[in-house]
Amino acid sequence: VQLQAFGGGLVQAGDSLRLSCAASGRSASDRAMGWFRQAPGKEREFVAAISWNGGSAEYADSVKGRFTIFRDRAKNTVYLQMNSLKPEDTAVYYCASRKLYSSATSSQGDYSYWGQGTEVTVSS
Repeated sequence: VQLQAFGGGLVQAGDSLRLSCAASGRSASDRAMGWFRQAPGKEREFVAAISWNGGSAEYADSVKGRFTIFRDRAKNTVYLQMNSLKPEDTAVYYCASRKLYSSATSSQGDYSYWGQGTEVTVSS
């Protein structure tokens, strides 16, 4: 499975941004997907995840109510809609994929495939 994340950029606090993660490869649309982020000088952390069929999702407490993860299985793409962005959301965002027919999970170790990051910078 290959993953390509894009959509990052420089925005101001309060703005919105949508990240996309295009998946390709073996049964790419039948796997749970997650978004993680790594801020400068910090460890990578969980942001959001969605189950293989889109039926359930999980969010980090820091983004609940502001971020929404959703997927279009026909397009093999998962999105992260980010609203009310804050400077503390500044990070490199990574998408990741789990095994077939998997549920959403926040554990990085559960993800087998990772895409390259896309950088999000939120200015105050």
